[in-house]
Amino acid sequence: MDSDAVIGLGWILLGLPVAFILGWFASRFDLRQMRLENRQAPKAYFRGLNFLLNEQQDQAIDAFIEAVQNDPDTSELHFALGNLFRRRGEYERAVRVHQHLLGRGDLNRADRERAQHALALDYLKAGLLDRAEEALRRLEGTPFEEQSRLALLAIYERSRDWEQAAAITERLTASAQGDFTVRRAHYLCEQAAARSAAGDLEAAVGLLEQATAIAPGAPRPRIERAVLERRRGRDSEAFSAFMKIDETAPLALPLVARALAESALACGRTEEARALLIARYDAMPSLDLLDAIVLLEQGSAEAREWYVRHLEREPSLVAASRWLAGETLTHENLHPPVQKALDHAAKPLLRYRCAACGFEAQQHFWQCPGCQTWDSYPARRVEEL
Repeated sequence: MDSDAVIGLGWILLGLPVAFILGWFASRFDLRQMRLENRQAPKAYFRGLNFLLNEQQDQAIDAFIEAVQNDPDTSELHFALGNLFRRRGEYERAVRVHQHLLGRGDLNRADRERAQHALALDYLKAGLLDRAEEALRRLEGTPFEEQSRLALLAIYERSRDWEQAAAITERLTASAQGDFTVRRAHYLCEQAAARSAAGDLEAAVGLLEQATAIAPGAPRPRIERAVLERRRGRDSEAFSAFMKIDETAPLALPLVARALAESALACGRTEEARALLIARYDAMPSLDLLDAIVLLEQGSAEAREWYVRHLEREPSLVAASRWLAGETLTHENLHPPVQKALDHAAKPLLRYRCAACGFEAQQHFWQCPGCQTWDSYPARRVEEL
């Protein structure tokens, strides 16, 4: 081996330890840097969690913002921060967080879909229904598809877009997400009410017939058809429609008891109506059935005795007030104030109450104005619940 080769081999042997030492120092430096970064980010993150558990949302947001600044690539921190903003009602800031996530090119598909869903929720909570609709439609074919369809359904119901709502229910039914036939019947009834208000009674009748065909057991299409027949001056047809309700949805009869009695008086079928109302009242006492029976027996000695019979079966301030209205008291000067006090006390008892949220109203609603739930109002007054 010549001298040059020996010298070269010596330098190589000398350089190996030097390279190893330099590599070791570099790795230690990188490890320390990594530990420092990891130590800073989790500290802010866990501090935010601690604030959140103690319901100190302002401090939690500040801590999460610090954690995001230390590690801007962590998507979980963005989701936590965006959800906090939404819960606090700071929808604009929540939107910016989720839009930032969607704008990242390195976001995986699952997180992108999750961010899209979060953004849709931000718009929903903010009341920006057009933007929420657009964001929800982008979730078709994702794991959030079912949730997005239900949210779209709520949007279309709130905006009274019944045709779009019906289309969504068809897709939900096709994907085995529930039975929406009764709700579709409600949509047709809503459209019929709009046509009726515009004076197009024939179109309204056609829509109600469709609703009855879709949901034969639903009371609303038959009730509104009967009301529509009365409006057209066809009392005999209206009475027959009211009587049909007893066959298909007897629990809903109190809702139409008075209208049934009025139709019977108009078309001369009082005995038929009286027999039905008394049979239903005996099976399940109801203030509305009671009033309808009294209306049919107007002028007879027994009419007001029905209130006494009711009081013997059920303690009722409403029935007592109506019985007292026709009585002559010993001290006649006391009658008006006593009657007024009873009527005032009984008035809240005549309301209807939503079984889902407890919202009370003077009239019966098919969809609760408070919680938007369908068919949540029983056909009974508050005093009877």
